[in-house]
Amino acid sequence: MDLEKRPREGSEARVDPRERTAGPTVRREPDAPEGCLAVAIRIPVRIIVLVLVVPVRMLWDALVVAGRFLNDTLLRPLGRALLWLGRAVFVWPFVGLWRYVVVPLGKALGWLGHVLLVVPLVWLYRYVLTPVGHAIAWAARGVGAGAGRLARGVGAALGWVYAWLLTPVGHAAMWVLKGIGAGLAALGLGVWTAVAWLAKYLVVVPALWLYTWVLAPVGRAVAWCCKGLVWLLSMIVTGVGTALYWIARVLFVLPALALWRWILTPAGRVLAVIGREVWDALGHAWRVAGHISLAVGRMLGTLFRWIFVEPVRWVYRSVLTPVGHVVRDFVLRPAAEAARSVRRATRQALAAARESVRQARADFRRMLFGEPRQPQPVDRREPSGREPRTLGSSTTALTKD
Repeated sequence: MDLEKRPREGSEARVDPRERTAGPTVRREPDAPEGCLAVAIRIPVRIIVLVLVVPVRMLWDALVVAGRFLNDTLLRPLGRALLWLGRAVFVWPFVGLWRYVVVPLGKALGWLGHVLLVVPLVWLYRYVLTPVGHAIAWAARGVGAGAGRLARGVGAALGWVYAWLLTPVGHAAMWVLKGIGAGLAALGLGVWTAVAWLAKYLVVVPALWLYTWVLAPVGRAVAWCCKGLVWLLSMIVTGVGTALYWIARVLFVLPALALWRWILTPAGRVLAVIGREVWDALGHAWRVAGHISLAVGRMLGTLFRWIFVEPVRWVYRSVLTPVGHVVRDFVLRPAAEAARSVRRATRQALAAARESVRQARADFRRMLFGEPRQPQPVDRREPSGREPRTLGSSTTALTKD
């Protein structure tokens, strides 16, 4: 406990004064006082946990170092090689197939479809279907005009028939139907009045008397009996429920409450203290084991450096480097100079031999066929090369002969 509090107090004491003045300081509430049980459990638990955790932490650090070395030297290059192999086997062939086979084939098929389908269909639509459609539309307009004239003539005839024949007949029929309707309405009104009077005195009045003097008193009596029965049942259920509540409280709740309050709660507090101390001890032991593992690793690294690396470095620096310099200065450089001289002499000899062969071939050609005819120069009255025009050389339009 003291080891954990001292660094915390020291870190709080080393706070920058500028940070103190930058903002309001926040006071931490003092930790709750710990009991003697936590103090008695802490030291043995930390010692046992430290002894158990140190080998695990050292093994973990060794596995981490081995895993990093294996990842850097084997797995990462192997993954890159597999990635390159996968691209070479799966990606690049499909890309080449798509780029150099499918796309040109698709363009060729598109051009062929355009030439074989689109162009003929456009020609058929433009030069065959459009004129035929125009002819059909013109014929349809002529037929429609004739049908319209015929329909107007038939409509005029039907209008005359309606105005001078059907309308008077309809008016007469309506007058007759109105008279018959008025008679039937009067007859129906009388029948409805008689039926209503009979229904009132034969059905409604007896039913109202029956409801008022028979059904209403009987219903009130039945309702009062039902209310009494419900009150009796509610009192019985309330009594039974109260009895069951007290029985369950005495037999189950009070023993369970006593068990929770006097046994489980103290045991849980003790187990919580033990668990918290074990967890804190595990964290503390893991950190201490990390420092121990780091120290052991540094010691092993130092031993490895002094046993293997430093002797190899000394041998490389003190033995192999001077020997290499001697070999480079007295063996390799003279050999390289000799090789360059031989290459230079060989190149010169080959150039001289090529020149001799070329000259002999030219002499043999002149001996067989003679000197080649030289082209005669043509006087074009133009300056040769980049010479400028002058007035004295008669090369302009004004000074030509």
